[in-house]
Amino acid sequence: MKTQYPQIEPFHSFFLQTGSVHSVYVEQSGNPEGIPVIFLHGGPCSGTKPGHRCFFNPEKYHIILMDQRGCGESKPFGEIDQNTTQDLIDDMERIRKQLDIEQWVLFGGSWGSTLTLLYAQQHADKVLAMVIRGVFLARKKDIDWFTKEGVGLIYPEKWQQLVASVYGEVGSDLVKKLYGAVFSDNELTQRRVTKAWMGWGGQVALMQDYDEDTLPVHITEKMVKQMKMEMHYAYYQYFITENQILNGCDGLQHIPTIIIHGRNDLMCPMEAGFSLSKQLKNAQLIALPNAGHIASGEEMIDALVDASDKVVELIQ
Repeated sequence: MKTQYPQIEPFHSFFLQTGSVHSVYVEQSGNPEGIPVIFLHGGPCSGTKPGHRCFFNPEKYHIILMDQRGCGESKPFGEIDQNTTQDLIDDMERIRKQLDIEQWVLFGGSWGSTLTLLYAQQHADKVLAMVIRGVFLARKKDIDWFTKEGVGLIYPEKWQQLVASVYGEVGSDLVKKLYGAVFSDNELTQRRVTKAWMGWGGQVALMQDYDEDTLPVHITEKMVKQMKMEMHYAYYQYFITENQILNGCDGLQHIPTIIIHGRNDLMCPMEAGFSLSKQLKNAQLIALPNAGHIASGEEMIDALVDASDKVVELIQ
């Protein structure tokens, strides 16, 4: 069973200037002469963490982490103006060019898997390999699963709390109601729906490991901004067309790809990983029988580290 590599510190970090209000945080660690890999975090509005460097052999990889627009250390935090999926893809290209990288490995999970695939579809010639975890295809049925009568059937108590936070009814357009509530001028409404949204997301992502006591008593402005960005993307269907990702896979067949998906993933069900593997004929699909959505736990860590090690063997 493989574990993560030891903690390391960045050898360089900077803020990417984007020609907009956004400054994007970028850091580099590992071997500057190694295989370039960019880690794409989930969310939207999550951010990178020091442990994300540790999925990669620091002697073999030139490890690049970016905090997407409005996320993590990027500035201004929570800004949604000029913050779309295409903007994030363009930022990736700016980073690649600024670091004088010809080709790189893409490593993304959840929302990061969405960006991985969309970037690759636009810049296939710049991609050496892909490692994709917890596939999120951003289709209508994926959004409905999380915000209509999907996973709410498994956690009805927590689901009802979310619906009640916008005084809604089961089956109503919950994304629209949540968007309206968190972008309202009423601070109490913003904080009420943010707390319910955080509780719902935590329950679905962590399942039996979710602890209600970890939900903050006081909702901060930063938490509200995080929800605003999530709703900004969900309300606009992640700024892509229906089924765009699966329909655009023809040009990716030559890229070595490893898809890792937990069978117990209730946030992004296994069907998404399976459907992607059917479109990427040469991809390896690894279904983890006991893993869920998040990138933790022995089974998931083993699979992710092993995948990054295998990519070294595939492309060297």
